[in-house]
Amino acid sequence: MASAFIAIDPNTRDNGCMQVLKGSHKLGRVEHGRFGDQTGADPERVEAAMKHMELVYVEIEPGDTLFFHSNTLHRSDQNTSDTPRWSLLCCYNTKHNNPYKKSHHPFYEPIDKLPDNAIREMGATLFESGTEFWDPVEDETVGKKS
Repeated sequence: MASAFIAIDPNTRDNGCMQVLKGSHKLGRVEHGRFGDQTGADPERVEAAMKHMELVYVEIEPGDTLFFHSNTLHRSDQNTSDTPRWSLLCCYNTKHNNPYKKSHHPFYEPIDKLPDNAIREMGATLFESGTEFWDPVEDETVGKKS
């Protein structure tokens, strides 16, 4: 599994940017759980790792992306500044890393590959059957502010 952290706003130390322990992915999986009021990696293991690994503040601009291993220890500080710090975190998993038990994560199943003309044929069938599609001109909610 790998993650892509994409900045929407500038991420700086002042607004609590992402921090990573460089090389911590080589430690393997560190147990996560509820510790005090937070959910995260075992604080005792993190503290030990911090004695030997460099803490890197990931200061990035909108559109910049940090790709990192799923075992990389990472965190961010609370944003107490006046500037927002929105980002997207997208996680990618190989089919060979299927969950071993039922959880909120999906199980991976093969997808049947269709021929290149499948969309064109399906579209022709829909139009021939008289299927109606959404028309923004006829939608009374378009353009209205809530």
